[in-house]
Amino acid sequence: MKSIYKLLYQIIFFILLACSKAPGESSTPNQPTVQPTPTPLPVATGDTAKLIKLPKGWKFDMVLSKGFPEGIEAYSFDTIFSNAKVKAFAVAFNPKISYLELKPLLSGNAKKPSEFYAQETDTKFACLNAGFFGGNQSYSLIKYNAVFSPNIKSVSRSYNGVNVPYYPTRAAFGISSSGDPSVEWIYHVGNTNDIIYRYTEPSPNRLGSPPQPVPDERFPAGGNIWTVPIAVGGSPMLLKGGSVWISDEEELISINNTDNRPRSAIAHTDKGIIILLAVEGDNTTDGYPGINLAKLAEFIKYMGCTGAINLDGGGSTSFIINGQSTVRPSGGVERAVPGVVFIKRK
Repeated sequence: MKSIYKLLYQIIFFILLACSKAPGESSTPNQPTVQPTPTPLPVATGDTAKLIKLPKGWKFDMVLSKGFPEGIEAYSFDTIFSNAKVKAFAVAFNPKISYLELKPLLSGNAKKPSEFYAQETDTKFACLNAGFFGGNQSYSLIKYNAVFSPNIKSVSRSYNGVNVPYYPTRAAFGISSSGDPSVEWIYHVGNTNDIIYRYTEPSPNRLGSPPQPVPDERFPAGGNIWTVPIAVGGSPMLLKGGSVWISDEEELISINNTDNRPRSAIAHTDKGIIILLAVEGDNTTDGYPGINLAKLAEFIKYMGCTGAINLDGGGSTSFIINGQSTVRPSGGVERAVPGVVFIKRK
């Protein structure tokens, strides 16, 4: 009889133990955490541009814009500009929209922009080559909350038959923490890449003239610390304050400036809309020779932009939009570069 009571006590004990578990509690420990599904983005509707007023020749590209959320649009151009046939692509976006951002990216090994695009795990919408480089080293600013590559601090140029260092203030494009874009002439001061000064005018260097002093907080004029979290460098300045201002002589950069070539640029409008642009070139078979720097500046101003800088062009120009290659690579082969600029989901 005692054994029967003992068995009953054991059964009751285990029933009470099972009932004491909290509702929904599993007896299997260390269950994997289910990742939340990303919030769906608001899908854009319509077949016309909303972010900028497109001038004659530019068209809202429904194919390249397919599936884009509100606040980002793709455009294409394939007609005559300034007496020449021009083929170009652009993507515009509003940096103040919470789910969109500009992301400059540097790689330790040079890669094709299409490879950067394929390897970026976040949701991305466009990828354009960044500034100038040599080998795997970027000579232009790449900053994404930290400086990954500074603008080049000095260049060697001939003066009185001897190569001497010059210290140019080169162009850069940045976005403030509040989402406001700007273009500036900048210089990385001292031994740290984190202290960046911007200036109201470039250091007045000129080939054949003595080098100007190393820039600091006092020289050139109007120097103050530039604290933007996101920035990309290039050269030269193309537009500043709504006016064409090509400072290639002061920035000591001369790379086929007067030749028709493929071109890449980043710009902004007076309403704070950011535009990435690529112009096809070196394609005489199809009649697209490209454009020179002066025409590039006018072309960007024609779009309604008030500030713009030139990025690396020629064989480096490559623009991936919505997973599709746009401009034909110079020479037919996409070039590997150390840095690119993304428009992506934040």
